[in-house]
Amino acid sequence: MLIFFFYNKSKLIYNFDQKMTNIESQKSVSLPPGETGLPFIGETLSFLFDPDFAKKKKSKYGQIYKTNIFGNDTVTMIGAEANQFLFRNENKYVVSTWPKSTRVLLGKLSLAVKDGNFHTSRRKLLAQAFQPRALNSYIPKMTEITQQYVEKWLQTKELTWYPELRKYTFDVACSLLISIDNASQTKLASDFETWCQGLFTLPINLPWTNFGKALKCRAKLLQEIETIIINRQQQPKHQNDALGILLEAKDEEGNSLTIEELKDQILLLLFAGHETLTSSLSSFVLLMAQHPNILEKVRTEQENLNITEDITSEKLKEMTYLEEVLKEVLRFIPPVGGGFRKVIEEFEFQGYRIPKDWTVQYQIAQTHKESDIFPDYQTFDPERFSPENMADKQKNFGYIPFGGGLRECLGKEFARLEMKIFASVLVHNCHWQLLPDQDLEMITIPSPRPRDGLKVKITEV
Repeated sequence: MLIFFFYNKSKLIYNFDQKMTNIESQKSVSLPPGETGLPFIGETLSFLFDPDFAKKKKSKYGQIYKTNIFGNDTVTMIGAEANQFLFRNENKYVVSTWPKSTRVLLGKLSLAVKDGNFHTSRRKLLAQAFQPRALNSYIPKMTEITQQYVEKWLQTKELTWYPELRKYTFDVACSLLISIDNASQTKLASDFETWCQGLFTLPINLPWTNFGKALKCRAKLLQEIETIIINRQQQPKHQNDALGILLEAKDEEGNSLTIEELKDQILLLLFAGHETLTSSLSSFVLLMAQHPNILEKVRTEQENLNITEDITSEKLKEMTYLEEVLKEVLRFIPPVGGGFRKVIEEFEFQGYRIPKDWTVQYQIAQTHKESDIFPDYQTFDPERFSPENMADKQKNFGYIPFGGGLRECLGKEFARLEMKIFASVLVHNCHWQLLPDQDLEMITIPSPRPRDGLKVKITEV
């Protein structure tokens, strides 16, 4: 009895000492350096409208710094090691999160805002729409739409390309995901554009704000998508598109997706198959216009392949130099600048304390400028991704145009497929050059695009 008392007393003292030691340890480990900006809005406006925000912060504070954006205390962590830590500690120290405006507009049932087992099971269902067999079935329609747009652009001769590319990617997404042709000419497109403009804004729900307008358009979009889903459910056989696959999909327990869930998932897929792809394609045509020697190598490869009939998956695999070019496009101007995580358990990284309930942002654009992985990173150089160099394989999570870990972009192969088909058809048929007196500075939110919309003159090969 006496031994038991002294044992527990010493254990109590030990635990108390341990807690005091932990408190003292936390005090000695400081928060990352940085500023939090103005009350309520923090540094949100600079984050949204200054394309060099991250570059300036990194230059002043280094690889890890604190700020306040979208109403949240936020730590930005830059580099392959930071990415690896965050991706491999998903659901342990961090979970995926988005700014409030994005969460609300994507919807509470959207895969993007879910985590844990629900996210895992739903991701498996949605992944069925992007399996190799499904992707191969998309090639003919993707090629057909691309050829139609190229013919139209050649007739136009001079155009502002970015808005046209938005129409193109929206038509491809709607055709292959929900079997709606020429969707860019419908009310669906204008509502979708307004909805996109509210995704990364301050969540102020007033009639004249981008967020308020986007909320109204979200309701209209969901109503239209619901009508499409109900009509398809009444058909005896589903069409060969992503919606058809998802209508047939069942989870491990044999349950199908509900209409409410399908609506949010389809809206997410339309966004993923449109916004970032438009950015990537505009970056490709811009960079090719600025690097005619590289474009000529791409053109030579296309001519040597002698594609006289429809593009096939076998022909696409032979476009090895084009593959290197597209990888460098995604490195040089990644369509997504970074991603967000919420801290669910306080942790320490590289000597700094990251508190619970803070937001962490990992940086894709700045990671792609790490000189130890990408020497002379400011130079556009597809050779980095040649079989001899393989820059994308040198360090885990050093090349992450589609994110990484449990949250890696579900539609990345769809995006790669569309980029390759677009580039092949365009290069095979067109010459293009930038028109003078335009502002090519990149607006970065929600995805990079030239300020003046990319004005070009386009002619037939």
